[in-house]
Amino acid sequence: MKYTIILLAVAASILSFKGDHSERVDIHTVMQIKNEGFNNSKVLGTLFELTDVNGPRLTGSAGMKSAEVWAKNKLTEWGLANAAIEPWGGFGKGWEINKNYVAMTAPYYQALIACPKAWTPGTNGLVSGNAVLVKIDSVQDMAKYAGQLRGKIVVMGGMSTEVKPNFTADAKRYTDEELSKMLDWHNEESATNLSQKPKASAPAGRPGGNLRKMVDSFLYAEGATAVLSGGRGTMGTLFTSNGASRAWDAKPVLPEMEMGSEHLARLIRLLEVNKEVKIEMDTRTTFQTVDSIENNVIAEIPGTDKKLKSELVIIGAHMDSWHASTGTTDNATGVVVMMEAMRILKAIDIKPRRTIRIVLWSGEEQGLLGSRAYVKNHFADRLTMELKDDHKKVSAYYNLDNGAGKIRGIHLQSNDEVRNIFESWMEPFKDLGVTTATIRTTGSTDHISFDEVGIPGFQFIQDPLEYGSRTHHTNMDSYDRINGNDLMQASIIVASFVYNTAMRDEMIPRKSLPVIKK
Repeated sequence: MKYTIILLAVAASILSFKGDHSERVDIHTVMQIKNEGFNNSKVLGTLFELTDVNGPRLTGSAGMKSAEVWAKNKLTEWGLANAAIEPWGGFGKGWEINKNYVAMTAPYYQALIACPKAWTPGTNGLVSGNAVLVKIDSVQDMAKYAGQLRGKIVVMGGMSTEVKPNFTADAKRYTDEELSKMLDWHNEESATNLSQKPKASAPAGRPGGNLRKMVDSFLYAEGATAVLSGGRGTMGTLFTSNGASRAWDAKPVLPEMEMGSEHLARLIRLLEVNKEVKIEMDTRTTFQTVDSIENNVIAEIPGTDKKLKSELVIIGAHMDSWHASTGTTDNATGVVVMMEAMRILKAIDIKPRRTIRIVLWSGEEQGLLGSRAYVKNHFADRLTMELKDDHKKVSAYYNLDNGAGKIRGIHLQSNDEVRNIFESWMEPFKDLGVTTATIRTTGSTDHISFDEVGIPGFQFIQDPLEYGSRTHHTNMDSYDRINGNDLMQASIIVASFVYNTAMRDEMIPRKSLPVIKK
């Protein structure tokens, strides 16, 4: 169903307004943005190309390289200027999956839901062996397994074998009450944290930190064949990440598969009562043979104001993903929303006073690597706060990276001077659910790379949907988990914020520069 915009014939004098706040909003352009974003949207087709057609985009993989070329070509096709793939530096070993199979063959046959952990080797063909349960909670625990693991497939224990029914819905939208709590700086139960990325934790049954590295080395030295671990997800969902270092001098580890809870729990229950369990598996993974130089993708709508065109409004999202699915909600949705915002502005032929730039990042999942390198190369060094000339030219950076939900507001990132500005810009979109400008900060994604060097960097508040429960870093992060209307709405909000930032007489107010402690 199309969202129909009726453009009324109105006098030019009322095509903009000042609401309860001091910021002027161009309603005519807002209506153009809404019309293009709802009635001529390309966001679903763009998302399909990036996810289903291109596939997973782990940084350093062929899939990521392919996506970079695709994005550059798509932005060029839409008429954006200066589209480029810009290298930012060495990354280490690239890695990708070529084959993935594991099954239990005794006491009966059962195909198992599992995925290789990133940067772990493959089995180099079909292997089979008896499973053995290993529970290691301390260095001392390793001694009891010495000499017993050669040729065995290790099942990492330590997790509960009970998977309880879930009486809470996987998906949710923010209620008015939750959004209201975000406005309270002192509210300890603020819903703000719900809009942040879920925090990574060691999967059940796996020791964390330095102990994990010691366990990996021990299992390898003992001659085990492979490792089965994990257990965070339920009902066919498994969460995955890296299982080894991408560094060229990384210590060798065994092939390791991360599994869903129910299948791993079944193996553990059988082994705990001394039933013979046999496993067969065939995984193939490829490592880059040369150091992987990684890139960001850039394109622009050039500014037209003689005095302001050298200033920048930047939007971005990270294009890299994990490997168990197509990385749709983390973060193909953010990428295509930002791309669609640029397409909308180009389609309605705006003439921005400032230059509008989109940058699609790589290496976010490994620690904001692409955006931090970009900021260091162009604007400032976060470690020394040595500023480059262009640091003063960036009005604001806007980021999207919290799933597929529609935008409900924005984090002010402790910059209260922008409150009235942003609240004025949100006024025409209250009917689309955009109501909240919270002073609270949010982290864990690429706006931090700008904020930490004193450039205004902002992340939008999005409805969580199934992000934390079902899609973030899982094998279920696919095209099927999105809502097209939400993505259209988000594209329109971003396009409006970008347009308003590009057209203001003044730049967005800045916080004080961070102080580096020596």
